[in-house]
Amino acid sequence: MADDKKSRNKQADDEERRQRERELQEARDRDDEPEPTDPEQGEQLGDLDDALEEHEYPTTTDDLRGAYGDRTVETQGGSRTLEDVLEPVDNESYDSADDVRNRIQGLIRR
Repeated sequence: MADDKKSRNKQADDEERRQRERELQEARDRDDEPEPTDPEQGEQLGDLDDALEEHEYPTTTDDLRGAYGDRTVETQGGSRTLEDVLEPVDNESYDSADDVRNRIQGLIRR
């Protein structure tokens, strides 16, 4: 290809297209990655966070109430027991500590 303005513009356009394709592919590759956790999440859950990691899964809301209902978590309105936080939840099933943390965080942010 001749080194003129038209060919340089075409090369630049091709490079921009390839860059967009790379970015799209990277986004598709990241789609399977878990969402990053909120750094404040561990602070809000305190020692409950470690206990959830050690807990056996799958588990249920009732199991969590029985095991950790008296533990406190930080909410926007102050400290509350896990029993109080889980009060509006029926007996749901959780496959991992992340599932439980996400559910608790959703209830805390209401």
